[in-house]
Amino acid sequence: MAMPDKVKTHADFPIPDTMKAWVLGDPGELTLKDKPVPVPKKAEVLVRIDAVAICATDLEIIYHGPPAQIEGGAPHNKNFTPGHEYMGTVVALGPGVDEYEIGERVTVEIHAGCGQCKRCREGMYTSCHNYGQNYGDVDKGHRANGFTTDGGFCEYQVNNINTLVHVDDSMSDEEATLVVTAGTAMYGLTELGGLVAGESVVVTGPGPIGLLGVAVAKALGAQPVILTGTRDNRLEIGKKLGADYVVNVRNVDDTVEEIKRLNGGKGVDYVVECSAASNAINEACQMVNRGGKVCLAAFPGEPPEVDVAHLVRNNIYVYGIRGEGKSATHRAEAFMRQKRFDATLIHTHTFDMEDLKEAIRYAKDRVEDAIKVVVKNKHAQSQKIAAE
Repeated sequence: MAMPDKVKTHADFPIPDTMKAWVLGDPGELTLKDKPVPVPKKAEVLVRIDAVAICATDLEIIYHGPPAQIEGGAPHNKNFTPGHEYMGTVVALGPGVDEYEIGERVTVEIHAGCGQCKRCREGMYTSCHNYGQNYGDVDKGHRANGFTTDGGFCEYQVNNINTLVHVDDSMSDEEATLVVTAGTAMYGLTELGGLVAGESVVVTGPGPIGLLGVAVAKALGAQPVILTGTRDNRLEIGKKLGADYVVNVRNVDDTVEEIKRLNGGKGVDYVVECSAASNAINEACQMVNRGGKVCLAAFPGEPPEVDVAHLVRNNIYVYGIRGEGKSATHRAEAFMRQKRFDATLIHTHTFDMEDLKEAIRYAKDRVEDAIKVVVKNKHAQSQKIAAE
């Protein structure tokens, strides 16, 4: 492919004119089509996508539309390619880019903030005030790959340099797709919550974010770390990731009292709510001690009733978290590089990109108790074999 003069490429990484990309039609309908390979602009690189993890939010987008917004509305039948938890190899540099090198392995964050609003200037680009205000005009500012612009269920994608995280060669492609999930937990516990060593944490819901929330909390020195859920096999994974105690909520009469018993008779300092259960917010608020913090990392299906009087009387802080702001993914990658925890424990299945529909079925229906399902592009493996 002939790139513009100011875009740097390398003969070792030939770039085609078109690529295979999964395109969303009606709800739940994905079709593999040809799309032009995008061209990086100023402060952007072109990433050859090597692997993509399937997120629960991808399933929401594919089957229901929100939270993706394309051209100001639902993404169906707008030539949209979903997928946001991807990693790959830098194959072209946009004008002026020298922060990364061609051939470098990277994983990507979702959000590139506008860089101009108050939140972006504070480093909270996942809370960009201009989110979704620039449909079809990414030069105006904010973009969220896989939400407001095309995502990663394809072969190539452009990314702003601010969304890239270097991936150490000790990590497999599959592990690298999990950096963003760990970064989300890191953001909630450190940047927003302010967790310090020795404080107590409960994580409710052993999904991908919950399980890596356990891992991050323990790596940060939390004591104790308690994981609650309903599936014993996932709770066992939580133990391997650092949980001091696990609680199957179906086996106890009162979950809140059990949490307090395990924490020496008092509430904990933090709860990271990842279950989205209808009563989860109120239970979380009962689990924390006065002055404690509750991080909401899940999307309940219906608006829950909340005991606000209890929050006020006990000076409890409740905050929502969207994505992985303040470069928390860089710290998560450092923890994973140092083997402070084994994120691969939540990776359960791998498929070829061309088998995306089957991979989605595994993720959606939890076939063989799938947790994190990853799809990989064959071109990456072919080039790796050729290099060897």
